[in-house]
Amino acid sequence: MLSWSVGRATITSIVESETPTSPRFLYRDMGKADVLARAEAAPWLRPDYVSDEGYLRQKIQCLVIELDDLLVAVDTCVGNDKSRSNDLWDHLDGPFLDDMTAAGFDPERITHVVCTHLHVDHVGWNTRLVDGEWAPTFPNARYLFVDTEYRHWRQEESLFDGEDPFGDSVAPIVEAGLADLVEPDHRIADGIRFESTPGHTPGHVSVVVESDGDRAIITGDMLHHPMQLADPDLSSMFDTDPDESRATRRHAFPRWADGRTLVIGTHFGTPTAGRLEARGDGYELVSDRA
Repeated sequence: MLSWSVGRATITSIVESETPTSPRFLYRDMGKADVLARAEAAPWLRPDYVSDEGYLRQKIQCLVIELDDLLVAVDTCVGNDKSRSNDLWDHLDGPFLDDMTAAGFDPERITHVVCTHLHVDHVGWNTRLVDGEWAPTFPNARYLFVDTEYRHWRQEESLFDGEDPFGDSVAPIVEAGLADLVEPDHRIADGIRFESTPGHTPGHVSVVVESDGDRAIITGDMLHHPMQLADPDLSSMFDTDPDESRATRRHAFPRWADGRTLVIGTHFGTPTAGRLEARGDGYELVSDRA
């Protein structure tokens, strides 16, 4: 189980799944040969983030921030028992909650739940099935949804047919009175705040953790894979506004490449985090393990 110290804060990864991903799932018209060519141009991508066969090494995880009296769960994965169009995500029956509890994060202790955006693989464990109804998984937490993001998905169709992540994982939280609609620069407390990073979705945010002079960024899906560090202009086919997504990365990466900011990629395979160093027109993620 990976964890990182950020001053007094600790960020711990609770992994729901970690599997090789076909590049065509994320990037239109990109095959494995294209991925291998990109890895040839940026050798640091292999073997941690690109397999020898050209698959993308990725994970779905929740990142739990501990700071003083706060326990903040950032992005709640796919969830169990949900009807999903992706066969790998449909009606899961995994040990995520047991793993979270074993790591010391009993669901009742979580003080805040943050969804960087409201896509299906970031909201799933907001709720769990109890007696045939969707009930909040973290009953003592305030769930923070960016107002722009919430209003967009309240009226927008799901990305995939046959599933309703808003209905089973967002609306029940609002109905339970546990949701707070906030601005994209919201500050949870001293040391934990949002940074607006739109483009993947209209109200997408990343999460900034600052303590005792240290800083970390939890990216969310403003990029999905470290290839987008090497080539910030590469946008996912799931981006609502690909041009805005590119502009967001071009604005963020130079600021994050300051030598002290730890960048934690929400979907990055292990080692998942590192510091950015400029490489030509892009960046390299240099992990502590490197």
